[in-house]
Amino acid sequence: MVLYTYDGSFEGLLTVVFEAYERKAWPDKIEPEHQAQPLLLGQTVAVTTDDAKANRVWQGLQQRLSAGALRSLYHTYLWEQPGFEMLLFHYVRLAFSSPENIEGNFTADCVLQVQQASKQVHREKHRMEAFVRFQKTQDGLYYAAISPDYNVLPLIIDHFQKRYADQRWVLYDLNRRYGTYYDLQTVTLVSLEKTDLPVKQQGVLQKSAFDAEEAKYQELWQVYFDHVNIPERKNPKLHLRHVPKRYWKYLSEKQPRQFKT
Repeated sequence: MVLYTYDGSFEGLLTVVFEAYERKAWPDKIEPEHQAQPLLLGQTVAVTTDDAKANRVWQGLQQRLSAGALRSLYHTYLWEQPGFEMLLFHYVRLAFSSPENIEGNFTADCVLQVQQASKQVHREKHRMEAFVRFQKTQDGLYYAAISPDYNVLPLIIDHFQKRYADQRWVLYDLNRRYGTYYDLQTVTLVSLEKTDLPVKQQGVLQKSAFDAEEAKYQELWQVYFDHVNIPERKNPKLHLRHVPKRYWKYLSEKQPRQFKT
């Protein structure tokens, strides 16, 4: 039993691949160092992230895989489901060992699973881009909390930076307790537990932090939604397929109304 541990980063995972080839010892398991349990039998290899080694692995993959396949590998990392590290490792090992391009080899379980994982992450990315709503705070900062199934925050930054280029905003992942802050010029990673913002718990802001006009804007959006909604054309099943209930918490039009119009 050989267990490789790493710091949880994508570069760290690529470094694990490099170390496994250099040692000629294939992992039976790969885990983030903060989650790994000591082995009673077997060997644990603690890998320190090395950008040079990670780049060598990535450059090797660029010679064997298309840009789409490389993107799918990164999506698999962001997928974060149990065993994703070993899935990624099996895919990379197959890519390096095969004399032909493996991208269409769906008889290999790892190829099919990587494609499926990538599609799930890609779908979650687009839904976050469509359903996220920012709220304005008292100091003019726009804030949105999200809790995606997968770690799609790195994938949606560019969308919001282009769409809201003239506003300061924070997009915060409640599940993973980190976010991004845009200051009109650059985007930086933030942890709200380490800021002066009035955080209630795990990145949730207190209502007192929001601008006094914010509730009125949300109410106007709800009124607009009511007026464009045509009862005779309601199709609940189709609506749920396009807007699953787990995304309703982001939508102003789905929140309880303070008064009826």
